Amino acid sequence: MFSLLLGPQASERGQAGPDLAPVHTQPDPALGREHRRGYGRRALLVDALMLALAMAVIASLAPTTSPTGEIPTEPFGWSLTFGAVTVALFHARRMYAAPMRLDVLDTLRSVLTGTAVAAMVVISARVIFANDTWVASETVRHWLAAMPALAAGRAAILWGEARARRHGGAAIPTLIVGAGRIGRLTADRLLEDSDLGLRPVAFFDDAPLPGAGGLSDVLPVLDSRDASLPMVLSDRGIEQVVITFSTASHEELLGLARTCIAEGVAVSLVPRLFELEGERVETEHLGGLPLVLLRPADPASWRLRVKYAVDRVFAAAALVLLLPVLAVAAAGVLVSMGMPLFYRQRRVGRDGHEFEMLKLRTLRAPSTGRHESADADWAARQIGASTTEEHVALDDRLTRVGAFLRRYSLDELPQLWNVVRGDMSLVGPRPERVGYVDRFDGAIYRYGERHRMKAGLTGWAQVNGLRGQTPLADRVEWDNHYIENWSPWLDFKILALTVGCVFRGQPTS
Repeated sequence: MFSLLLGPQASERGQAGPDLAPVHTQPDPALGREHRRGYGRRALLVDALMLALAMAVIASLAPTTSPTGEIPTEPFGWSLTFGAVTVALFHARRMYAAPMRLDVLDTLRSVLTGTAVAAMVVISARVIFANDTWVASETVRHWLAAMPALAAGRAAILWGEARARRHGGAAIPTLIVGAGRIGRLTADRLLEDSDLGLRPVAFFDDAPLPGAGGLSDVLPVLDSRDASLPMVLSDRGIEQVVITFSTASHEELLGLARTCIAEGVAVSLVPRLFELEGERVETEHLGGLPLVLLRPADPASWRLRVKYAVDRVFAAAALVLLLPVLAVAAAGVLVSMGMPLFYRQRRVGRDGHEFEMLKLRTLRAPSTGRHESADADWAARQIGASTTEEHVALDDRLTRVGAFLRRYSLDELPQLWNVVRGDMSLVGPRPERVGYVDRFDGAIYRYGERHRMKAGLTGWAQVNGLRGQTPLADRVEWDNHYIENWSPWLDFKILALTVGCVFRGQPTS
């Protein structure tokens, strides 16, 4: 996700990218450990430099008079107090420990809230202990200077960390327990998402399933009958173990996890019923028995109704502001292809509601009278079928103007009108064609659950690389995760990531 803001992804889903180190490459464990241990020192040093820079800026811009005619001064001790409180809050939020996921937007939110709380603490202290009511406003100026400086410093740290992880230098050697379907899926996802920093080096399973053509197929499968777990952890420099589904018994997996903890190796679990596991969870304990309470988003709640109302207002405003861009794009379509300007297609939205989705035309009319579909083969592959439907390559019908519109998603702008009408939302699962929905519903796991929310101009799957002819099952998984974990903040993140994709010429649909 971090790479979507600061540069192209190291890899698209299911394809190794040029920056992704080869699967068989084993980074030096000692160098990797030293790099990770140094993350906190680097972050603290950068924060200190940014806070000092903010102090220098405030000192240079300080007013020369106050409302009472006095010359105000900003005591140096209060500036140090603001910095100390900020660092303490960052430490309390574990911002000096290397994060597993490099999420620049979440990091910036933590910087914003941490510095705001620090400013309120210092202002309260100045008012209560120093009766410093007017000069306390200088703390607000300090906060306004420190916040962007700290945010820039943190973005630079994450950028450097992302580069190190993509090239394997900061990768954490990881052992996957269980070489079944979920275990191999976990390994594939970790290999695809190098920014996460976990580098699978082997499976540990006595009864593995054969590979399914994924990146993880080249990883060795280790058998406990050939080597004990402590020996595997030591010989391969394992620092993280991920326990997935396995044929091993509960007692065996529990013993394995305790062995890892005793060896100082971190343990992660892929839980049963993981399809229901979301970000809104609470854990209660009945003695030693944890009880996990799930709180998924309610697609019929008042918060969603507010979301749709705000979407319509925002879309109407955006339509007015972007009208010149839309007019120029429509003129390009008219000159290159003639009338009609818009392509209309029946799509399926919330609760199976059908609507007519608008796009600017990007393809010439087919040269024959027979139905031609550019993605009939892709649709057939998603359900394990074959097709004899005649189709032509997009390159044969795609104009230069159309290619430009698609590259920067300008052909999608008319869908703002669909949002104003209430057919779509700004963020949500992308709508599918009517003819394909019936084919996919019974063949793709949880496909029908995508229709619990309105379709969107952009979505969680699209900003995470699942665009074009990518596996539909993966899109469905990401769409349902969005629905079950929806929040205004998640919508903001998706819209921000979409802007980054558009400016880099990465279509969002």
